[in-house]
Amino acid sequence: MRTDIFARLDREPEPPKIEPPRMSSTRTALFGATLAFYVVVVAAVLTNSWLVALDWKTMLFRPYQQWPGLHAFLDYFVVLGQRGPTAVMIAAWLGWRSWRQHTLRPLLVLGTSLLLLNATVGAVKLGLGRQGPHYATQIGSPELFSGGDIFPSGHTANAVVTWGILAYLATTPRTRRYLSLGSSALSLGVGATTVYLGTHWVSDVLLGWAAGLLILLAMPWFEPMIGRAELAIFGVRDRWRAYRRAARRAPGGVRPGQPPLRPAAGDDDEQPRKPVGAGRGPAAPPACPSGGAGTGTLAQSRAHHPVRSDHSPITPSGSRRPPQSRQVTGG
Repeated sequence: MRTDIFARLDREPEPPKIEPPRMSSTRTALFGATLAFYVVVVAAVLTNSWLVALDWKTMLFRPYQQWPGLHAFLDYFVVLGQRGPTAVMIAAWLGWRSWRQHTLRPLLVLGTSLLLLNATVGAVKLGLGRQGPHYATQIGSPELFSGGDIFPSGHTANAVVTWGILAYLATTPRTRRYLSLGSSALSLGVGATTVYLGTHWVSDVLLGWAAGLLILLAMPWFEPMIGRAELAIFGVRDRWRAYRRAARRAPGGVRPGQPPLRPAAGDDDEQPRKPVGAGRGPAAPPACPSGGAGTGTLAQSRAHHPVRSDHSPITPSGSRRPPQSRQVTGG
């Protein structure tokens, strides 16, 4: 029996009994509070409030000029919030976990969360059209409806979702606690890095954190749909495997459901003939040559079954050979 750490890399014999998270009262309260915070941030930017003034003060402070030594490291660190690299890394890990545990739930949860992220964050980005700090034209303006796509921060929201999914899929409370703290610190660091580099406003980062957290908190509502999708995919896989096994066992390479091949016309001589009357009633007499339709049948019948005459053979002299009679001797 293997007792080293590499034994945990082997595939489990059966799928573990994992209970997906449910929408508890605590999670519902957190979802409502985060949604309220989301609305407050959007309203503060729309009304050009103190939050927009904070955005401009931070932008004019130029943190990347105040601490230039951090610039090289943070240029690489911010990649942990980009959707492409992080999605590939997380998908590779969850793909191995799906194979090990005989379940598609980790990959389906990741796909569902990324779909929700692109739909919600992308819609708000395009709807508000805010320009970033590097493209701002008027000091003190929220820079809304200017054709931009900076609000909310996609880097921040993506970091919250992709790394937070690891904590959401954790199977033990201790692991979930540690992964939650790690993903929170990572997402906070990615958001602060975008402000340092001058690519996002402070309000962009605040809304990005709220947007990512809303998706994580709402995932239990999508668990029934994920379960049905997993069952449907496994059902298709099982039917395909059964079809492949039946195709390999079928004689002559005939696939299940395919009718057997019949000999083409004119191949009668090449096919073995079945004896007349085998498994059937008495054979019907050949059609009369005068009937027209039975001429070919009669010719073929004579070709394969020569007709024997009941008369005695004729001698070369033209006379018939008398039948030989048996001599009866008295006893």
